[in-house]
Amino acid sequence: MHIAIVGNIGAGKTTLATKLAQHFKWDLYLEAVDNNPYLKDFYEDMERWAFHLQVFFLNSRFNQVQQIQANGHDVIQDRTIYEDAHIFARNLHQSGLMSTRDFDNYYGLFQSMISMVKAPDLMIYLKADLPKLIGQIEKRNRDYESSISINYLRNLNEHYNTWMGNYDLGKLLVVDVNNIDFVANPEDLGSIIEKIQGELFGLF
Repeated sequence: MHIAIVGNIGAGKTTLATKLAQHFKWDLYLEAVDNNPYLKDFYEDMERWAFHLQVFFLNSRFNQVQQIQANGHDVIQDRTIYEDAHIFARNLHQSGLMSTRDFDNYYGLFQSMISMVKAPDLMIYLKADLPKLIGQIEKRNRDYESSISINYLRNLNEHYNTWMGNYDLGKLLVVDVNNIDFVANPEDLGSIIEKIQGELFGLF
């Protein structure tokens, strides 16, 4: 099975993916953040580096999906190839930070790749409002994230809600994380695990 966690910056995807991988003994595929050569430059000058960053992420995610489909193991993935196009690149284009020429080029590349990609068996959307996202981002204190604007996060949230509202590629589980803490409270993590088991195995 291929399970994927999606959600805005600071929603808790990596933390939850790691915990679920440990619980279910799933292989864990994390987002290529630490080794991304464009990320720091992007947050300092989004318009200059938007296309480069998105192509790097798209290629990285496509390679991940190829590995996931080839290895035949149960896998949990932190963020998906769909978000790269439908959320981040689209937001950059609509915000005027990526030209139409670059976006069309990028989106054509995405469509070529997606024809060879199978959607996850279960998509888990971590839904979080701005105060939650900002609190989480401040807590983890990554240097390159210090310049992220509230408006940028708000726009991403709007894109996520639109995309998730129309998602039809497979099973979808929406988890509202605004008032839970699955790190500090085992009960909150247990509740999420139960919901996932219900979606995957019909156990409630």
